Amino acid sequence: MNLNDAHWPAIFRGTKPVEISVVIPGSKSVTNRALILAAQAKSPSTLRRPLVSRDSELMVQGLQAMGIGIVEQGGLVDGLSEYQLTLTPAAMTGPARIDVGNAGTVMRFLPPLAALATGEILFDGDSRSHERPLAPLIKALEHIGVSIEHENRYSMPLTIHGTGTVRGGEVTIDASESSQFLSGLLLVAPSFTDGITVTHKGDKLPSMPHIEMSVAMLRDFGATVVVDEDANSWRVLPSALHGCELVVEPDLSNAAPFLSIAMLCGGSITIADWPEKTTQPGDQLRPILTRMGAKISMNEAGLTLTGTGVIHGIDIDLHDVGELTPSIAALALFADSPSHLRGIGHLRLHETDRLSALTREINALGGNVEEHKNSLHITPAPLHGGVFHTYEDHRLATAGAVIGLVVQGIEVENIATTRKTLPDFPGLWRSLLD
Repeated sequence: MNLNDAHWPAIFRGTKPVEISVVIPGSKSVTNRALILAAQAKSPSTLRRPLVSRDSELMVQGLQAMGIGIVEQGGLVDGLSEYQLTLTPAAMTGPARIDVGNAGTVMRFLPPLAALATGEILFDGDSRSHERPLAPLIKALEHIGVSIEHENRYSMPLTIHGTGTVRGGEVTIDASESSQFLSGLLLVAPSFTDGITVTHKGDKLPSMPHIEMSVAMLRDFGATVVVDEDANSWRVLPSALHGCELVVEPDLSNAAPFLSIAMLCGGSITIADWPEKTTQPGDQLRPILTRMGAKISMNEAGLTLTGTGVIHGIDIDLHDVGELTPSIAALALFADSPSHLRGIGHLRLHETDRLSALTREINALGGNVEEHKNSLHITPAPLHGGVFHTYEDHRLATAGAVIGLVVQGIEVENIATTRKTLPDFPGLWRSLLD
């Protein structure tokens, strides 16, 4: 079966309880931030258990194209537990051509780094990458002296004309469309001649946990970061980063569809190695799913969710954890009351317009979803089988798989798009449910 083209038959389980444990691959957000920071360090770094996915591979290939040494070791054993990357920093040079795919972290983190290279670095990607917003980042880079050729499109494709140094300084940015604009500048700022002071002016920043993750990881690599929350301002001082040995946490956002198995089918599921403390937005699954009726406990094995036979509707602002929306929406379809998922207008700018896509696909199965500018209102209704289209969006694909657990006849179009953040979602899903 060609998973890129075929309609993947979702695995129907119904209400047969499970007793399973799963190792979730490493966090994409942590992996790609660590790669950017390690590329600037003055000594080698080792990343243990990094994510192996299309997004992380694009980041690795982009760094290698500019001259960063990256060596893979180990293999895919026990959920990537033996796999590691060793990065050896080097002077970055062009010419180089970098494929960003449809990866937000690649298209927003690599251009600031490429400005530190000497030579011409061309960026391009999938057709959807040409539509995703980049203007705030491009304008900020131009403001601090970076030469960028974009033919006034302020989007992909673009060419960075690197001179080997970036002045840095003070810049104001509207990062309300994506926190990645801000993170992209902060992660490279230690290598700017004057560091950087970034002030956000605009609507509320989405996904603050991801900005906090960037700050924490900068400090782990030796950077000095001063945060002024009242002024919405972040200052990174110029400094030499040191190499690190880093164990990448499991991707907690990717745990959402797996936790849904026990909520819908009954029984329990354990996610191995769930960290006690983390900056990952996915950690909010604990209080969110508890509110929706699950029982959750933590011990040395990880996090265990036990289904209670009931799912409650939820009224919640998901602005800071928008990436959890597709999985929460899928669960809300089977709740005992309506749900209102608010503060998620920025999801229209992700891999696809997630609000419109979720509404269209769920309603095509008989659902009752009302789409508003910044929210979804979901009223549970009887669902039937059909094709669930994914729009090349990995989180739409996993949401379709979740629905198919308890609705017979669901076929997920292009399940292969899950490879963006999960190496083999269909294989892992089937291994758990069979």
